[in-house]
Amino acid sequence: MRLSVLVGVLVINLIPLRAQEDTLRSDKMTTSVKMLGLGHINVLDTYLSPESYTGTDFHYLSHTTYDKIGSKISRQFVQQGSFAYLNERSLRANELFAMYQLSYGWHYNWFFMERRLNLKVGGLIQGHAGVLYNMRNSNNPIQAKLGVNIAPSAVVSCRFKVLNQSFMARYEAEAPLLGLMFSPNYGQSYYELFSNGNYDHNLVPTYIVNAPSFTQMFTIDFSLLKTTVRVGYLGIVDQSDVNHLKFHSYSHMLILGVVKTFNLIHIRP
Repeated sequence: MRLSVLVGVLVINLIPLRAQEDTLRSDKMTTSVKMLGLGHINVLDTYLSPESYTGTDFHYLSHTTYDKIGSKISRQFVQQGSFAYLNERSLRANELFAMYQLSYGWHYNWFFMERRLNLKVGGLIQGHAGVLYNMRNSNNPIQAKLGVNIAPSAVVSCRFKVLNQSFMARYEAEAPLLGLMFSPNYGQSYYELFSNGNYDHNLVPTYIVNAPSFTQMFTIDFSLLKTTVRVGYLGIVDQSDVNHLKFHSYSHMLILGVVKTFNLIHIRP
């Protein structure tokens, strides 16, 4: 009887120790940022109209970075969605513009100043899908926006203190280098393309000459009410000149979001 009690006590005391041994903290760190943006946008698409349209851009951005302790390679996954209601300068015509972009990439990291300064250089694979709808046109009122590209990317961040308050300044930039996009040809209707099957150079290779584009983001992180807040500027220049059709979308906006950093805990079966 005493032997059974002793064995039971040992088992009870060993279970927490065993659980602690089987609980492993991952060496992978994840930084997730959810941001909302609001700003001004200027859009031109000569397939729909020779006039530029301007309005307010409502933007959502989900930005996730994956780091591994001891590794100089980090991964980045970004999703962006935007919607804009646009007006022509005479205020007699309107357009609706919606765009979704997805990007995934890798960066090589350098650290300086006792890891307070971080430089990342790498590349992204990007894809986008969107639509531009001209509410005035009765013929060809819609233009689809589809494309993929490879974009060099660079990020620099610096941690510093002001009056014992910690901050992190961050600048990120990327520019598409090579890609492929969909575009109707000049004078070609979507009816001809999809109903009659008249292909006319509608998948167009893009590069820095016929589609010079650039995205930059500058932000500051700081603590507020036990939460890390990110505030900053997002600028997007998206341009193309293919099939004798010109397009541009210029966005400048203020962004505000919340930063969360965590690592996963694995339990062995």
